[in-house]
Amino acid sequence: MGEMADRLEIRISGSGGQGILLAAAVLADAVAAAGREVVQTQSYGPEARGGASQAEVIASSEPIDYPEVDLADISLCLSQAAFDKYAHLSREGALVLYDSGLVNEAELPGLRLVGLPFTQTGTVDLGAKVVANIVALGALSAFIEWLPPEAVDGAVAARVPEKFKDLNLRALEAGRRLVELAEAGVAIEGAERHGESGAAGEGTPVREPSDASLDAPSGDVACEPCGDER
Repeated sequence: MGEMADRLEIRISGSGGQGILLAAAVLADAVAAAGREVVQTQSYGPEARGGASQAEVIASSEPIDYPEVDLADISLCLSQAAFDKYAHLSREGALVLYDSGLVNEAELPGLRLVGLPFTQTGTVDLGAKVVANIVALGALSAFIEWLPPEAVDGAVAARVPEKFKDLNLRALEAGRRLVELAEAGVAIEGAERHGESGAAGEGTPVREPSDASLDAPSGDVACEPCGDER
């Protein structure tokens, strides 16, 4: 990836009910807010819930004339079925980011695999499993150097009720923090890393660690639209 990347192709996949489409829509909103051209599409598996579904986000500094992801630069997989079906559909050197608590990875030569505990973080640290998709989105966004955190924060805040905003912003920050710790070589329970040390394509730039706290929110409950398909 990198500052000069003209076209970035991202695939987000998981099972129905994991909030895949919401995560992609928020990412697309953030990309647009950052001043890039963006296209977002989605498809569903055979079951309304439990079947693999995917959503694609393409970002570019130029108009996008081919609105489909062929081989992803970044692939986020939140279920085993999604990993098995979509992870290998990535270009050489791509980043495959997955939920280490839900996915048993397979060997994928030429790809960088990073497993982080998104669901565990949502459940244990934030007290709300339903925001695992937002934790994962925070982690994914940390791998896109030109995408400001405030653009992602604003996109999430615009889509949730006021009373759930703090929880979802905490989830984003928790995801970013997972990446910061992993890149710094700090052991994270449940995390896995394999493959290339750089980022997808030209290398993965990660922002400097912040001092944001990951303390679990007290008494917050995730809102239904933040972790379910709509």
